[in-house]
Amino acid sequence: MMRDLARLQDVDTRSISPENFDGSKGGGARATEGTGAACAVDLGRGWKVSPSVDVGAGETFDLAAIDGPGVITHLWLTTHRSNWRRLVLRAYWDGSDEPAIEVPVGDFFGQGWCEFAQLSSVPIAANPHGGFNSYWVMPFRTGARLTLENLAPDTVTVYYQITFEQGGAAGDAEDTGYLHAQFRRSNPLTAGTTHVIVEGVEGRGTYAGTYLAWGVNRPGWWGEGEIKFYMDGDEEFPTICGTGTEDYFGGAWNFDVPGNGYTAFTTPFLGLHQVLAPDGLYRSQQRFGMYRWHVLDPIHFRQDLRVDIQALGWKSGHRYQPLHDDIASTALFYLDRPVAARPALPVLDDLAVDGAPMDPLR
Repeated sequence: MMRDLARLQDVDTRSISPENFDGSKGGGARATEGTGAACAVDLGRGWKVSPSVDVGAGETFDLAAIDGPGVITHLWLTTHRSNWRRLVLRAYWDGSDEPAIEVPVGDFFGQGWCEFAQLSSVPIAANPHGGFNSYWVMPFRTGARLTLENLAPDTVTVYYQITFEQGGAAGDAEDTGYLHAQFRRSNPLTAGTTHVIVEGVEGRGTYAGTYLAWGVNRPGWWGEGEIKFYMDGDEEFPTICGTGTEDYFGGAWNFDVPGNGYTAFTTPFLGLHQVLAPDGLYRSQQRFGMYRWHVLDPIHFRQDLRVDIQALGWKSGHRYQPLHDDIASTALFYLDRPVAARPALPVLDDLAVDGAPMDPLR
């Protein structure tokens, strides 16, 4: 990857932000109005006049509209943590009317519980206090549109910057897939059923990653369940079957370091980066955040894909106990087409995190 920095390429680098809404060459820092205008009143044009945008209640804001082939290489965004489940990120490729990415902002960046947890990986970095970074490569052939929908009843403030490349071969390779991201939540999961992560996806592609925000609804261990990948005609039985939830996310033995209990970890491609313990008051259940990015071990499929995960604990006699936990998943995959079957996004009440921060929005 680092060698590409020394390779001279026939591409143009552009960046879209509130200081340059269309990413045009020489178009930055020209604003005379914006959220920072009052702060810059003594300094004038070019001095952080428009660092952010306000998105009204129920409104959808266009983060970026790009014409022609290209590839998004970096997305940075921040907003108050109260908004992390109330802002929905969408991406549309090549003029499609349907989004390929449709995920609450917090979950896209591994922060589904609306409480910050450091996440230090290669594709996603979430840094104090809510500096969200995505390095997932997002190619497109004829155009790209990224939006934010505000589901909250109040205006919210968002800072963002989107870096992309155009020219040369950027985005126009025929064997390059489009990035998709889908969100699902089972709250609670019906005991004896599995949580679906992806289903109904048709085409040729590569499964790239999973983030789970997992809330436990009973005492005891909760991570015996297996993740399964059904692909290319699999029906009852999968081609790829994991051995346990903590195993899939790179841990072992309950994520428990003896004497320390659950032990969070964040690595370049997988981790249990968030452990939220009960507080003895309103927060009565344990909650966890886990990610697994299949960057070095991609899962390729040729025709179709379905992914699900079990929720299993223990009961007497050393027998498995199906659980009815709160599981929210974000799945990322590349596909040979800009549109895939996806679930309807839950309404705001069904996205809400019980006990989420109620700080004034800003």
